[in-house]
Amino acid sequence: MKLTREAKTGLLAVAAIILFIFGYSFLKGQNLLSSDRTFYAVYDDVGGLSSSSAIHINGLQVGKVSNISFINGKGQLLVTMNLSNDFTFSKNSIAKITSDGIIGGKSMTIELASGGPTAQSGDTLAGRIEKGLIESVGSKLEPLQKKVESAIVNADSLISGINHVLGPNTRKDLKTAIADLSKTMAAFKGTSSSLEKLLTENDEKLNRTFTNLDEMSTNFNQLSDTLAHLDIKKLVGNLQNVVSDFEKISSNLEQGNGTLGKLLNDEAVYTNLENATKQLQELLQDIKLNPDRYVHISVFGGKADKYEPPKDPTK
Repeated sequence: MKLTREAKTGLLAVAAIILFIFGYSFLKGQNLLSSDRTFYAVYDDVGGLSSSSAIHINGLQVGKVSNISFINGKGQLLVTMNLSNDFTFSKNSIAKITSDGIIGGKSMTIELASGGPTAQSGDTLAGRIEKGLIESVGSKLEPLQKKVESAIVNADSLISGINHVLGPNTRKDLKTAIADLSKTMAAFKGTSSSLEKLLTENDEKLNRTFTNLDEMSTNFNQLSDTLAHLDIKKLVGNLQNVVSDFEKISSNLEQGNGTLGKLLNDEAVYTNLENATKQLQELLQDIKLNPDRYVHISVFGGKADKYEPPKDPTK
């Protein structure tokens, strides 16, 4: 049987339509000839997830996202997942939207759960979206941003207050104070140079002085050691005995005991000493006025004159 041109054209058109349908489904991640399982998940926000995004279990790609559509007027999104792998898992597992990298797209990961019934094709899994690195860093940097903004506002207020306090007169006084401080530092530098010169010129004398001080310290340490070895108790006892003996001697002198005590306390002795002193004075005066009366030299053997009491010239 020979096909007509019209039949051939119809067959080619049907084949082209079938190929188009299969190609379109393949581009969308669907294989009409395979026995893929279909699962669903509901999200408030898919975070940039798109159709044909990969689905992983423990890092292994097991399928692709086939469709994303709105399901109600609240804006919730229904994600349709086609799994080509026949791996079985619990219906309590979670379909989580994750980031492929810092600047990569989105993908899905099924977090396996233990227990519960086995998930069947057409079941709806619990959906969750995982924050990406940028979103996590942004959420953590948000409190820091607020603190930085607050610090900037406080710094601006502080600078405004300083500008208000540092008026023209205050700034002028501050400049004068800084200039005076500079002069003081210059004078201090000159004094320091003079002191350094003085120390340099007298370095030898200072060394001798410190040497002498060191020797004095050594001698003092030796003296301290000597004093430390003395029997202080015995020395104090001897000193107390000496003081006691001196007190006894003083008491005896006051009471007139002994020869020295009698001499000090007997008025007759004092009177006799006074008279003897007076007579000795008169004798010396007479010898001075009449020396020939006591020393007589006579060549011819003459006699001495008769003694006459001397007259006191002061009377």
